Amino acid sequence: MDFHFATAWEAIADTVPARPAIICNDVTRAWRDYDDRAARLASVYGEFGLGPDSKVGLYLHNLPEYLEAQYAAFKIRGCPINVNYRYKADELVYLLENADVEVIVYQACYAMRIWEIRDRLPKVKACIQVDDGTESLLDASLDFERCIRNASPMPRIERDSSDMYMLYTGGTTGLPKGVMYPGGDFCQTLLTMGAAGRGLEPPASVSEVPALIEQIGDAAPIALPACPLMHGTGMWLGCFVTMSIGGTVVLSSKLGLDPDELWSLVEKHRVSDVVIVGDAFAKPMLAALDGAKARGTPYDISSIKQIISSGVMWSAETKQGLLKHHDMTLADIMGSTEGGMGSNVTTREMDSSTAKFELSEGVRVFTEEDREVVPGSGEMGLLATSGNVPLGYYKDPEKSAATFREIDGVRYSFPGDFATVEADGSITLLGRGSVCINTAGEKVFPEEVEEAVKRHSSIEDCLVVGVPDERFGERVVALASFRDALGIEQLAEAELIDFTREHLAGYKLPKQVLFVDRVQRLPNGKADYKWAKRTAFAELGVEA
Repeated sequence: MDFHFATAWEAIADTVPARPAIICNDVTRAWRDYDDRAARLASVYGEFGLGPDSKVGLYLHNLPEYLEAQYAAFKIRGCPINVNYRYKADELVYLLENADVEVIVYQACYAMRIWEIRDRLPKVKACIQVDDGTESLLDASLDFERCIRNASPMPRIERDSSDMYMLYTGGTTGLPKGVMYPGGDFCQTLLTMGAAGRGLEPPASVSEVPALIEQIGDAAPIALPACPLMHGTGMWLGCFVTMSIGGTVVLSSKLGLDPDELWSLVEKHRVSDVVIVGDAFAKPMLAALDGAKARGTPYDISSIKQIISSGVMWSAETKQGLLKHHDMTLADIMGSTEGGMGSNVTTREMDSSTAKFELSEGVRVFTEEDREVVPGSGEMGLLATSGNVPLGYYKDPEKSAATFREIDGVRYSFPGDFATVEADGSITLLGRGSVCINTAGEKVFPEEVEEAVKRHSSIEDCLVVGVPDERFGERVVALASFRDALGIEQLAEAELIDFTREHLAGYKLPKQVLFVDRVQRLPNGKADYKWAKRTAFAELGVEA
């Protein structure tokens, strides 16, 4: 088995050299240029002694340089490391040290942060700056463009499909963890997803990639990851799947979601695939479509074939609203950094469920005693996925053994999601055990309560946390934001709690609702439960 991202992309660059690989702002990189620039940067990495298994930190927003620096790492058989640009000094030092990063490619706006921590990073041999016009260089010789301009392309080499690929995940609790995958298996999985999405037979080896690209022809996808590339959803579904079948990635370098800019990019570049993270993205995008239509200047989104969401629940109401604007496929991809992209439900017509998935091959639900949950039993268990299971967490054998383990001779990943199995074999996803609320001996998953609160027409967003309670152990507290000022005037706390009673069992009802100006989420759109708990504790005068 010879799959490797660098080898596959080199074959694509040779097959469709003039096709755009990346579009961002006023920059378009054809596949030949994408390959050439990555090869030159790979030579620079080599000058600092990097080679197989060397780690390159990517401390960047959604820029072409992010993808180029990553490709260059693959070319030397190294491992790119995603760096969360929201991290402060101590968090950055921990991640970069834990990952054994030797070269950091960083955006100029973070120059002072690099200056602040560089003496605490003895393993780092070089910091290469991507100019964005905001800060002076730490070292003028290590300007990204100058490095590429002065270097010769690294000759292509033979590579090993066992080369490790790793993505760091912060999760909702604890320190960041590097999730390790066998690179060849991971490349093959995403290439297979790309081919299957076009109804084509996936290649059996990298040597068959050119034939696949020619078969796809002008129907190659044009994808827009609306979420950050530093997270798995944006990189894997927005970039890897698209690029592995010779497509084009459209990027917005802006921080945060600008739905009007997003739809403008869709219209301008005839985007076929948009990648988002649940309602945090979908609701503002729907509001922008509704607003443009009401103004008599609707966006042309006729090029879109599918919108893909992963990571959080995506409400049926929002899906219905989007489908009123255009006939397209809306896909929920169930998965996490720890694995599980093999199970999904694709939606054109919705029922009331926002967390129901088809139980595909390789996905099971087990009790905590490793007994498989019987369909229709109502019993709750832990979701487990087999197939492309990670090797483990980098430098953490104890957590690796708990998350990636074998049952009846099959190796599974247990990311921590609880679920039930319906009589028809589908599963209902309940939520993560790490944020589960234990109230009066009953388990309450925040996601279910959040979805019930967000059904109210006045509510824009919601997060739910557990707060210490003398009587119940923990009580359910919701933090909610309004769609507009009208809701603030009209909706009372008691009214909203009564509304959720229509959708939830009594023990799941929020005991209190704290109305906030804005519900804070992580850059990838996922819930920021640390912020929610901190805010709730402060508002209610509870000791942390």
